[in-house]
Order: sequence, then structure tokens, then C-alpha cells
Amino acid sequence: MARDTRIVNARPPDVWAVLANGWLYPSWVVGASRMRKVAADWPDVGAELHHSVGTWPLLIDDTTTVLISRPPHLLRLRVRAWPGGEAEVELQLHPVSGRPDQTEIVMFEYPKQGPGHWIPKPLVDLALHPRNRETLQRLAYLAEGRPDPGEQAAS
Repeated sequence: MARDTRIVNARPPDVWAVLANGWLYPSWVVGASRMRKVAADWPDVGAELHHSVGTWPLLIDDTTTVLISRPPHLLRLRVRAWPGGEAEVELQLHPVSGRPDQTEIVMFEYPKQGPGHWIPKPLVDLALHPRNRETLQRLAYLAEGRPDPGEQAAS
């Protein structure tokens, strides 16, 4: 199980707003290249994203399904990218003590099926850490760049 963390300068609801917008998925998930369809009830349990992985012309169409959704603190997904396999990815959003404007994002990734499931876990973790750190950095950029709702109302 790979575990990565990042502190972002945004409140948990602001980070959740990025996660809850399925159309932003390829903007923060490394490897996802485009969205084809987002379920109207995303990110409710059972909702699916239909995305593509890779780069043109070698694109693979697959899906991501919500397993657990507890806004604005927990999202667990079943991520598919065959023939690469399947994994569960969990994103936990924790307010930083004494800093209401910050969130600690903790990301876990568990290979479930396919090649990543058969490779020794220390090697899988070693391969996943750089990718997941970049994923968290992209998520941070999106969450930190969101306008403050109070600022929008004042405009």
C-alpha cells in the first residue's frame, strides 16, 4: 500500500469541491488523459467516471467507481486501467490543527487486480510514490486556485 501526504492551503470543502467535479479528474490524476462521461450523481457511492488513460493514439477507455463517499473528508475509489490492472485509491482530507485554511490530504493506493497486485509490495510502492506525489501536487494546485466563495459574492 502506497501512502502519500500533502498539506494544501485550502479548506477540506474546497479540496472536496475539486474531487466532486468529475470532469476535473484528468486535471489532477496522473495518467488520466480525458473524460468521456461523468455520472450525474458523482461522487455518490456507486457513481462512475468514464475516462481514458494514456496518450493519443494509444488510449485505453476504462472507469472509476466510488466505493465510499463521506463529504468533505473521505473518498474511496475503484480505479480501473486495464491491462494495467485495478486499484483502490483512498483520499482522506483532514483539517490542519490550528490552521482552518489548510488541509492535510492523505492518499492510499492498494493494487487489487492485475500486474500491480502480483509484484512485491515494496516495488509497487516505490513505483507509485512519484506518481502519487505529482497527483497530490496537481490536486493542491486546483484546490488552492479555487476562488473564495465570499470573494465571488462580493464581485
